[in-house]
Amino acid sequence: MTDKVETTSGGSKFSLSSGWGNILGRFLALIIVFAFFAFMVDGGKFYTLRNLENLLRQSCVYGTAGLGMTMIIIAAGIDLSAGSLIALSVVTVAYVMNIQVTGADGQMQAYATLHPKLTPFLAVGAGVLISTLAGLANGAMVVGLRLVPFIVTLGTMGMIRGLAKGIAKERDIYPPEETWINTIMDPTLSSATRGWQILPTGIWILLVGVLASSFILRYTRLGRHIFAVGSNEETARLCGVPVGRTKLFVYMAGGFFCGVAGLMQFSYIGGIGQPTSAAMYELFVIAAVIIGGASFNGGEGSILGTLIGALMITILYTGGQQMGWPKWVQEMVIGGIIIAAVALDRFRHRKVM
Repeated sequence: MTDKVETTSGGSKFSLSSGWGNILGRFLALIIVFAFFAFMVDGGKFYTLRNLENLLRQSCVYGTAGLGMTMIIIAAGIDLSAGSLIALSVVTVAYVMNIQVTGADGQMQAYATLHPKLTPFLAVGAGVLISTLAGLANGAMVVGLRLVPFIVTLGTMGMIRGLAKGIAKERDIYPPEETWINTIMDPTLSSATRGWQILPTGIWILLVGVLASSFILRYTRLGRHIFAVGSNEETARLCGVPVGRTKLFVYMAGGFFCGVAGLMQFSYIGGIGQPTSAAMYELFVIAAVIIGGASFNGGEGSILGTLIGALMITILYTGGQQMGWPKWVQEMVIGGIIIAAVALDRFRHRKVM
């Protein structure tokens, strides 16, 4: 499912080649890491159904944000503001849920109390929209100012986080009403009423996003353009690819999926608008994409590989916690794996050349 675009000198035709061996190798590595913790964690706790569900729930935020990041990295870009975008979505959802209006009795009441069915949809729309627009702003600066994506998103990482803190007035927002948004990431195995779902709602949302993003990358002209821009931007431009519009799309898609991930984060942390939530998540999301087989050079990457990378990071953190590893050890292990993944990518490309 790892795809590579080859441009032809005769026109704007691009062909995709499949790299299932690359995906299979990463899936094998995932199995090895899982088997290690399954063997080392006492009492078989690591491979219980409940723990497996928790692993899926915990990797859901990284995986969802990783869908947009995959497109960005395939197009030879980067987005360091992903964690801030998730936090902005979280805060916006809580802010809308906490809006106060004057009731019929002249007293101030929460809009969510007066309109309990409409307000959650407005909150979800606002959270995803503001994150999508922020992602579009990233793309507009990359394209319009012709700046390196690393520099642009390094700056917007702080700006967007500051905006989230400003909306929340630098404190957590506690919505007065619990709604269905709060239950997106609730487990289903321990639920007496939601067992029919099999998996939490957030995971089903992620799977829908996987199908949509995979379809775009593999079966649409836009997908071919994304790979072409990442493979060789100048050649793609000469072949008639709208490079600017393609870059705008991938950064907007990155913002959109971070907005959806923010809904999951909002539910996962208990329905609170925390402006400091998702700190450093951009590194985990980027790591998931790189571990999944994408290349910082662009032109390569897959949605399936990103999901494998998100699961890998979650298994390492959860397994390390259950084995009693200090946090600094977990961080060093994940950092080492990121370096190894990039080094493997470099070695593979050198070998092909």
